[in-house]
Amino acid sequence: MSASATYSLLGVAGFSGSGKTTLLRQLVSLLTQRQLRVGIIKHTHHDVEQDLPGKDSFELRHAGASQCLLAGPHRSILTYENAKPQEPDLTESLSRLSLDRLDLVLVEGFREAPINKIEVHRPDYHKPLLCLHDPHILAVATDDPDLHAPVSLLDLNDASAIADVIVHWWQTGRLQASTI
Repeated sequence: MSASATYSLLGVAGFSGSGKTTLLRQLVSLLTQRQLRVGIIKHTHHDVEQDLPGKDSFELRHAGASQCLLAGPHRSILTYENAKPQEPDLTESLSRLSLDRLDLVLVEGFREAPINKIEVHRPDYHKPLLCLHDPHILAVATDDPDLHAPVSLLDLNDASAIADVIVHWWQTGRLQASTI
């Protein structure tokens, strides 16, 4: 499989508890097996901390460094400190990735962003369908095969089939990142 000229972008949108992260975890594994280089951006409303008090990188960050790169033999962790709490920006988040090393960036959250998305929807949760008002939703991954939606339905319980659809979209250029 050849890499696309530029990275591609696909959001996974849905309400809390719908199964977005579970699906993404499966998709990352399946897409990587299909030779795609996959990056992830996950939005959170919570404060995050990947480091432990007492560790050098934690102490250096808390001493006032606005950026800290912890570089190790197996992984590196880059932390940006916000001078004041602010909602993350998808464009800024994308700019922090090495996009030239990725074929596809999967985005969880940023529900309002004007990017192509798969909606994760479980009717039993009694939440509205996002695709009724979001023209960027390409398909709905659901556990209800009889759901009425204005876009294609994907079986939420068949991550392999969803991965196949994503690979097809990627190969045909449907997921090319556009100006956000």
